[in-house]
Amino acid sequence: MNADAERLVRTVRAECTDRVLVIGERHLRAVLPQYAEHYNTGGSHQGHDMSLRAPDDSPDIIPPPAPAHRIRRKPVLGGLINPYRPAA
Repeated sequence: MNADAERLVRTVRAECTDRVLVIGERHLRAVLPQYAEHYNTGGSHQGHDMSLRAPDDSPDIIPPPAPAHRIRRKPVLGGLINPYRPAA
């Protein structure tokens, strides 16, 4: 359990707080929930049985790459993190 907490802290620090100038507790309380939502709803992590797929993906289907004009970006934390997804 301690290793899980250490990994989370290291990930949050490397991907979020090392790249954002946090100017106080109030600012940190605004930044961390946005990052947590991105982290928990993004792609798969090592905790998902070392799978590289998102939990709802079918293991037998590999989608073709989307054309560039059909890719959408959703900026998180003012563009610090940018997950990309095919447009619907």
